Amino acid sequence: MLTKFETKSNRVKGLSFHSKRPWILASLHSGVIQLWDYRMGTLIDRFDEHDGPVRGVHFHKSQPLFVSGGDDYQIKVWNYKEHRCLFTLLGHLDYIRTVQFHHECPWIVSASDDQTIRLWNWQSRTCIAVITGHNHYVMCASFHPKEDLVVSASLDQTIRVWDIGALRKRTVSPAEGLSQMNNDLFGSIDVVVKYVLEGHDRGVNWASFHPTLPLLVSGADDRQVKLWRMNETKAWEVDTLRGHMNNVSCVMFHAKQDIIVSNSEDKSIRVWDVTKRTGIQTFRREHDRFWILAAHPEMNLLAAGHDSGMIVFKLERERPAFAVSGDSLFYCRDRFLRFYEISTQRDSQVIPIRRPGSTSLNQSPRSLSYSPTETAVLICSDVDGGSYELYVIPKDSIGKGDSMLEAKRGLGTSAIFIARNRFAVLDKSNNQVLVKNLKNEVVKKSGLPIPTDAIFYAGTGNLLCWSEDRVVIFDLQQRLLLGDLQTPFVKYVVWSNDMETVALLSKHAIIIASKKLVHQCTLHETIRIKSGAWDENGVFIYTTLNHIKYCLPNGDSGIIRTLDVPIYMTKVSGDTIFCLDRDGKNRAIIIDATEYIFKLSLFRKRYDHVMSMIRNSQLCGQAMIAYLQQKGFPEVALHFVKDERTRFNLALESGNIQIAVASAKVIDEKDHWYRLGVESLRQGNAGIVEYAYQRTKNFERLSFLYLITGNIEKLSKMLKIAEVKNDVMGQFHNALYLGDVQERVKILENAGHLPLAYITASVHGLQDVAERLAAELGDNVPSLPVGKVHSLLMPPKPVICGGDWSLLRVMKGIFEGGLDNVGRGDVDEEEEGADGDWGEDLDMVDADGLQNGDVSAILEDGEEAEGNEEEGGWDLEDLDLPPEADTPRVSVNSRSSVFVAPTPGMPVSQIWTQRSSLAAEHAAAGNFDTAMRLLSRQLGIRNFAPMKSLFVDLHTGSHTYLRASSSAPVVSLAVERGWNESASPNVRGPPVLVFNFSQLEEKLRAGYKATTGGKFREAMQLFRSILHTIPLIVVETRREVDEVKELIVIVREYVLGLKMEIARKEIKDNPVRQQELASYFTHCNLQMPHLRLALLNAMTVCYKARNLATAANFARRLLETNPTNENQARSARQVLQASERNMTDATQLNYDFRNPFVVCGATHVPIYRGQKDVSCPYCSTRFVPSQEGQLCAVCDLAVVGADASGLLCSPYQIR
Repeated sequence: MLTKFETKSNRVKGLSFHSKRPWILASLHSGVIQLWDYRMGTLIDRFDEHDGPVRGVHFHKSQPLFVSGGDDYQIKVWNYKEHRCLFTLLGHLDYIRTVQFHHECPWIVSASDDQTIRLWNWQSRTCIAVITGHNHYVMCASFHPKEDLVVSASLDQTIRVWDIGALRKRTVSPAEGLSQMNNDLFGSIDVVVKYVLEGHDRGVNWASFHPTLPLLVSGADDRQVKLWRMNETKAWEVDTLRGHMNNVSCVMFHAKQDIIVSNSEDKSIRVWDVTKRTGIQTFRREHDRFWILAAHPEMNLLAAGHDSGMIVFKLERERPAFAVSGDSLFYCRDRFLRFYEISTQRDSQVIPIRRPGSTSLNQSPRSLSYSPTETAVLICSDVDGGSYELYVIPKDSIGKGDSMLEAKRGLGTSAIFIARNRFAVLDKSNNQVLVKNLKNEVVKKSGLPIPTDAIFYAGTGNLLCWSEDRVVIFDLQQRLLLGDLQTPFVKYVVWSNDMETVALLSKHAIIIASKKLVHQCTLHETIRIKSGAWDENGVFIYTTLNHIKYCLPNGDSGIIRTLDVPIYMTKVSGDTIFCLDRDGKNRAIIIDATEYIFKLSLFRKRYDHVMSMIRNSQLCGQAMIAYLQQKGFPEVALHFVKDERTRFNLALESGNIQIAVASAKVIDEKDHWYRLGVESLRQGNAGIVEYAYQRTKNFERLSFLYLITGNIEKLSKMLKIAEVKNDVMGQFHNALYLGDVQERVKILENAGHLPLAYITASVHGLQDVAERLAAELGDNVPSLPVGKVHSLLMPPKPVICGGDWSLLRVMKGIFEGGLDNVGRGDVDEEEEGADGDWGEDLDMVDADGLQNGDVSAILEDGEEAEGNEEEGGWDLEDLDLPPEADTPRVSVNSRSSVFVAPTPGMPVSQIWTQRSSLAAEHAAAGNFDTAMRLLSRQLGIRNFAPMKSLFVDLHTGSHTYLRASSSAPVVSLAVERGWNESASPNVRGPPVLVFNFSQLEEKLRAGYKATTGGKFREAMQLFRSILHTIPLIVVETRREVDEVKELIVIVREYVLGLKMEIARKEIKDNPVRQQELASYFTHCNLQMPHLRLALLNAMTVCYKARNLATAANFARRLLETNPTNENQARSARQVLQASERNMTDATQLNYDFRNPFVVCGATHVPIYRGQKDVSCPYCSTRFVPSQEGQLCAVCDLAVVGADASGLLCSPYQIR
């Protein structure tokens, strides 16, 4: 049995395969119906409207429907696309055992414990026949796959076959007139019993028809499976199959083989040979009884439901054994070795191979090895626990198919040719290889370097040996290990044509390695990998259950096409894939290789091929664009895109301002113009920035642009525009940018801000204006601050005035130069270069002859409006700052040295955050948000205020800052941990961190010292700062991780103890609480000197309060520590002596030293063993349950009781 899929669930009582999709329905004893994808192994849907067990379920052949019947007496018809029950059929009076759709008519047959079988029309939603005759529960009923028959099995020990031909005729052409009236009056007999089959001694649980032959099979509580034959007039028992040890629950014929499959409550599935009527194979489960079987209507799949779920399985492997050599393919089919010539597609039979009399399953050939020079074939199978057959075929008989050859046989789990006339056989029991000649004689024995489960060819004289978790290449001559690689379970090995590269195929992964097993890439698949072959370009083409895919040498993969049924690839030649299907038939499939050849050319930097493919191929799709972006070729992606928004985004990414402007013009949205302005500003292209701001009428940004480029003339025009638009703030800003003091005073005066106007005039030395304003203000003249030197508010001079930035001189790459002409032929160079300068002004005249960069026309409009004030007022709505004009053009002359903006690399901070799950490294990268999210998820931290300064220190400490010149911005450079001069410039190390573990150890020692000296507040501050820093520490080894966790525990105990001691000192009027806190302090896990001091302190406090018994306990504990200080020991002995005279306590304390406890971190009360508590996810301090959801009082960071995954402080933990 080859198990393909298994589920764990409640008892499965009903199963049904979908005819086309890889789905199976399972109805459970719990009342739920599950819909599974057995290929992906996922639960797609669940339906749970039945009340009680659902015993029957069935998919419709073509409609998106299924039917179910349960113990609630209801039949429900469901639409799985709409995820709902369409309607319910009511009529049965007891449990419903099975339901089934008819393959043609809109009928459902149902069997029930009410001793009836009912036929329903699911379109009219009515019962069309009630079939009675059984006198006990009807356990199953099903339609014949072709004829108008129904078979039913009952606990009355009979099987009945019913003829529904009359019902079918009446449905197709309903009777008219008298016959219809007779039917209505006397009742029609649409269904008649054809045969009653008696032979079982107990109740019959199941009966089913053979798909093509006039046979029936049944299974019953008498533990027997019976085979029946029928003809037109009668039916009779043919044979009985015995072997089950308990009730047979289900039995059916296999659709493609002459076998019967049955299952039983004896926890077994049995396979029987129909012709010989003997058992072939038995599959057992330990604890689960089997209840139901289902067969796939088209594929070689079976399913069985049992007490704790179900299994989907095949009885035999369907993969044909084959070997390819050059143009020749040898393969096994239908007990014959066959030969297929790939170039001519000629197929012929060579020799019969299967030994007669082998009845058990899985005896077909498993692998085939071929020696072309000797035309010898080795066929391996699982017969006798693993054996091989060697055939040496006369060269002239290939293709004739009339020869009979005697095979040379031997035992061995794997056998392969390793040279022209030598083959190797694996002797697994002794872990050795036997090298044999063509006479099947051993010529050499060789031990293997690893415990080997299988051997594969690895070149002449070499073996590829596979064990559970690794493969090695072993040279048999020199007995040397040539290569070693860790791999998952390897099923197949495919060598490239030049034997330089090998693909190791496992169930869900492909590992590509060199001939010395140096790993190149690994590819993972969710669906099972079936086969693979190399094409002429060194691309590995492989198939899964439902796709043909490719894998490039760098590990990139993609889908070539979808498959209806699985295939086994034999060879790839150009754009044709040659393969075998599951029936062993040769097929040739044409594929489109354009996509992977394009990607391969990019990978190998064959840009001439890329260029020609762009020009001539129909490459498109979002996936291709995303791939080019990911690989750093947005400028190539541009040439596949028609959508203007995508073009715009790609153009910005590749720094191609020209295309971005063209796309922005088509889109014409404010957001796109704004983004274009930002990118142009980044490139220092002032002309385009100006154009973009003009298009969006963004006057503020435009003014600021003129300020930083020193364009005073246009800035003064902007002032006039603000005046025309009556934009007071805009006027003031422009006046400020221009340094025009008189204008500023005038604006302030007009706006009614006379005191501000007065101060501005007097500070800037405009005495006459200041005097006039002072006269207007009268007594309200503002006084200027005394003793301060006034500094004039004047705009700074720009470093570079006007024009665009000076640009790098870069030669165009192949893509920039070669692709600009794609699709529009070659443009004459001179013509193209004619208006190629990116001028300072956009001197492009629009339809009205107005220059784009000039704003004087607007002013004239404004002046006209001023003149016509009485007629129409200010008509500002019609004011258009820049008229519609052509997009500014940029030179694209490929021969001249033109600037191409270099594609920006990924910032180091981004690399750090992408590679790391450590909060410290995210903080060092400046990505505080993700650092906080990580700490929240890992440690439950919510209060980040104490960590703010640490975050800032980490970020600034991981960068160094350079200033190139006074006018240039500061350049920040990332500092990497473990950097050295030999490191690759392209590989980024993790960031340098300013905090390390040794610093915390120093703080811990300082905390101990402060505690010893009685400086409790200072000590607590030190210990708390350690707790705040630990989440941002990174260590390298497992031992250091353990030390960090240990440090948290140490510091937590000190913080808790010191908090209680500080609280005790603040209490003046509650001696009982003072004693309790002193007592609890002694139960913190402190260093021995500090524990002695705490015990001495508690003893003193309790003795003074006349709690002598408690004081004696502390004295005893103090003496047990063997104090080195004689004064401490003397005091303890004296207290013990005094207390023994009167061992009583004056007051009752909430303290029982005999009962183990921990102290609540917030309320400082004991939580005794067995009482409920909650803990801090970071420092693990325990709290009473009422504190859940509050901030931890010890670490001051995490929320008590929050979910957290745990401290991550080392890359080792992530690995």
